[in-house]
Amino acid sequence: MYTIEEEGLQCILRVLRELGYRTIGPRLHNEAIIYEEISDLRDFPRGWIDEQEAGSYSLHQSDNDRFFGFVGGPHSWKKFLFPPRKQLFSASKQERGFKISASVDSDSTLPKYAFIGVRACDLHAIAIQDKVFANGEIADHAYSSLRREAFILAVNCTRAGGNCFCVSMNTGPKVESGFDLAVTEVSADGGHYFVLEVGSNKGETVLDKIPHRPAQAVDTERADTAIRAAAGQMGKAMNTANIKQLLYENSEHLEWDDVAKRCLTCANCTMVCPTCFCSTVEDVTDLTGDHAERWRRWDSCFTLDFTKVAGGNFRPSAKSRYRQWMTHKLASWIDQFGTSGCVGCGRCITWCPVGIDITEEVRAIRGEQRLPPSHDMEMSDNKAKETI
Repeated sequence: MYTIEEEGLQCILRVLRELGYRTIGPRLHNEAIIYEEISDLRDFPRGWIDEQEAGSYSLHQSDNDRFFGFVGGPHSWKKFLFPPRKQLFSASKQERGFKISASVDSDSTLPKYAFIGVRACDLHAIAIQDKVFANGEIADHAYSSLRREAFILAVNCTRAGGNCFCVSMNTGPKVESGFDLAVTEVSADGGHYFVLEVGSNKGETVLDKIPHRPAQAVDTERADTAIRAAAGQMGKAMNTANIKQLLYENSEHLEWDDVAKRCLTCANCTMVCPTCFCSTVEDVTDLTGDHAERWRRWDSCFTLDFTKVAGGNFRPSAKSRYRQWMTHKLASWIDQFGTSGCVGCGRCITWCPVGIDITEEVRAIRGEQRLPPSHDMEMSDNKAKETI
């Protein structure tokens, strides 16, 4: 373990860019913290804190100067590894027929990303998408290449958001593997620095090029204490005991009718989810008809056309579509990929316009009493005041 100062974090960005990486990290944009290209510490949303409840997200300036004081925004890293839109091929009219030009992604044309500030839950989400796109019977070449070349600077959470429940999903708040470098931000005794851990040879190469020193016992203890504080701030939890059987055996539970009355089938939950991977293809043409293109774009099991086939639509109701999403996410995903499709990031709760809470839906299907809407945030806020 090592420690670095702010200068060291700045040097990491510089070294990564010198090595040919596009450094992607958090930025403040349109009243939200999103992931975009950054080049300097001044690009960070330093000192900004997000407050999240069911169906609610807001930012405010805090009285500390932390670089990673926020939690998760509407973006996840899948937008870089699995882009929302991707051209598959184009067709141009010739004298006879059309000339087809496949959109071949070569390693030389794909960007080399360095992801700055990846949380533990999102590391687990990337590992889940690896199972879908890189480790299955048919690998997606572009995803595999982007993933193989990516550099990951992870960050351990020292504060939990109002909708976080990663502890109950065993996905955080501490990163365990899958990173090149990992940092924990520490503020103590008027000082501000980062405890750094190396996770790969690529990370070791970068470490050799930046100012650092061996961490002292007091440094690692402060970092561990901050991470434990985040774990203790979790106001939400999901009981995952026998959850696959629970959902399989309750496909006609009355809760599906209840949630369908609230669900707008807007697909926000799947768009912000770091693991959802549904897509469709669409063909577009110019006005002359001489040029056409086929594109892959993100889709959702909540859209009505997603299950439209020649014989009709086999999920015509909001009830059937919500049930499919939640059952796939928490049950059949385990059969397909050997893991849950949920990492406890809470984005689906925050960005649902009507505040549907997946942890409360599981609670209801178990026949347990729902928690009052304000309980989670009150619990999280009280614990946060004790530790910040």
